[in-house]
Amino acid sequence: MRIGFMVNDIKTEEAIYSTTRLAMQATNMGHEAWHIGASDFAYNKDETIHAHARGAKPGNYKSLETFMAALQGPKARVETISVDDLDVLMLRSDPSTEIGPRAWAQTAGINFGRVAMRHGVIVVNDPNGLAKATNKMYFQLFPEEVRPRTVISRDRDEIKRFIKEEDGTAVLKPLQGSGGQGVFLVRPSDVSNLNQMIDAVIRDGYAIAQQYLPAATEGDTRLFLINGRPYRYKGRYAAFRRIRSGDDMRSNVHSGGQKAAAEIGETALRLAEIVRPKLVKDGMFLVGLDIVGDKLMEINVFSPGGLGSARLFEKVNFSMGIIQAIERKVDYMKYYRRNFDNVDLATL
Repeated sequence: MRIGFMVNDIKTEEAIYSTTRLAMQATNMGHEAWHIGASDFAYNKDETIHAHARGAKPGNYKSLETFMAALQGPKARVETISVDDLDVLMLRSDPSTEIGPRAWAQTAGINFGRVAMRHGVIVVNDPNGLAKATNKMYFQLFPEEVRPRTVISRDRDEIKRFIKEEDGTAVLKPLQGSGGQGVFLVRPSDVSNLNQMIDAVIRDGYAIAQQYLPAATEGDTRLFLINGRPYRYKGRYAAFRRIRSGDDMRSNVHSGGQKAAAEIGETALRLAEIVRPKLVKDGMFLVGLDIVGDKLMEINVFSPGGLGSARLFEKVNFSMGIIQAIERKVDYMKYYRRNFDNVDLATL
């Protein structure tokens, strides 16, 4: 199997990333794995796509650090590859990090993925589905039962009115963004600073004002889905908890949160079942659900991370199960001689 992993920039990839785990696992299983950056594609006059790609030399890598050194170092395989000859193109870039001068990179994977898909390459997650999800507005397209009460606006008075209706307590964050950046917990005592908080968020676009969920004090749970269903491998769910650090409301690990084992019960499985039809319809193969209490806080479809954290607590190599799931898609593709609907195969 030939698989390409499209990332923001190969130079900024790190050993701990889930994409690195997937690429190393694919390589260790004997597959040809390539990293492709957002700026590495080219569309040719004959309607094919090639890409400047890097890959670690074939081998059985024992550590992520060794694999990353082989990928980014001088001994890496550096070639111009035909994207149309790949079996799978996995879109693993995060558009929310591409602001300012690299705004063009936000949709690079989507645009080139659409063309590759037309030539019979399996593209996951489906690029047309991802085009609907380039910011947090995508979350509002799911059933109301799974979402906190929300207002999305740039109007300061409208946002303040919503917060007042929530008894002065709400979460305020940017429509575009990730990693807990620009997130405020507004309390009744913050009324004198509320204008400044709102202005800080709407400075770069729309703001989300959202119902505060008291269960957030206990952190959140990241649960992975594959093909629209909770991902379970060797009897263990691919999941972990993120717990707040001190008074910081953000549980994101790189915002100071701590990790812990997760317990997946009926509530989490019910939330996953409610969102499953739309995720399947949109061709979302690998998804991360962020669960707080009996609600979802976010649905991550672009580059959900944390496979290493799930493995740490569950003692299961979830990357292997994901590559095996992709192998099955490639087998189906061969049966149908690359004549298939990408959405169907993405979630089969």
